[in-house]
Amino acid sequence: MLEKNIPDKNIFMMCEKLNKNALTKLPDGFYIRHPREDEIDLWCYFPFDSKEEQLKNYDYMLDYFNKVYDKDLFLKTCLFVCEEKTDKPVCTCFIWKSYDKINTIHWFKTLKEYEGKGIGRALLSAIMSSLDDKDFPIYLHTQPSSFRAIGMYSSFGFKIVTNEKIGYRKNEYKESLPILKYFMREKDYKKLEFVKADKIFDESAKSSKISQF
Repeated sequence: MLEKNIPDKNIFMMCEKLNKNALTKLPDGFYIRHPREDEIDLWCYFPFDSKEEQLKNYDYMLDYFNKVYDKDLFLKTCLFVCEEKTDKPVCTCFIWKSYDKINTIHWFKTLKEYEGKGIGRALLSAIMSSLDDKDFPIYLHTQPSSFRAIGMYSSFGFKIVTNEKIGYRKNEYKESLPILKYFMREKDYKKLEFVKADKIFDESAKSSKISQF
């Protein structure tokens, strides 16, 4: 299987306790800030690598933004990693209280040309280390094509959730495991751990027809 042919399947992960040994700092030449209001469109483009995909998915992203986020709170919560010289955002991620009940990782993405520099891990480090014990557990939704990120999440203490359904979405981790085993580094795959999430995770996701993470 080629990486570009990896199917989209739902994988959910949960972190009950941060592994502080996974934390790193931003490399030189980058800093973290919140987006400005005129950068919401830029944020909508962020998850997609090609201009064609950005334009194709823009309406979906803007609709998602309008349905899920309070704009003012989003602007105070969302984070960008930017180049110091150009102020160009190159990575984004943030914590959001989905359904007003559970803390979730939202829209983690590093621009393709900036991958492999430790920027994404550093941003996630800043986010996770800013949390108090009461903020845990932290949840996220991902897919097998993000196998590199899954290895990173695992190093922070995230475990793959084994509940059959999360809200209105089928949990497809079982179908995803052979894909992860094929693409992940063997040592990273062997470190994957599994957990059954508390009832509040499923109940929170069922409280809205809109998937808020």
